[in-house]
Amino acid sequence: MPNQPVDAEILTIREVSEYLKVTERTIYRLAAAKKIPGFKVGGAWRFSKAEIDQWIRRQSEDGASADDAASMEEKDDE
Repeated sequence: MPNQPVDAEILTIREVSEYLKVTERTIYRLAAAKKIPGFKVGGAWRFSKAEIDQWIRRQSEDGASADDAASMEEKDDE
């Protein structure tokens, strides 16, 4: 992860799931598959809000990974 300013906002799994309006399980799956930018601190996933925002913009431009997230969300419902 690039150097970030000290005041960079770091989000938890729960906060990212609320921000993206998907389940926590979906975020765990995306993070484990390295499909969403994140890092672990002591075994707990953390996410830079700035990197999540960049990821969202890229997904909007590409259009492909929105389908990935939707398919992972469907798996959560099983």
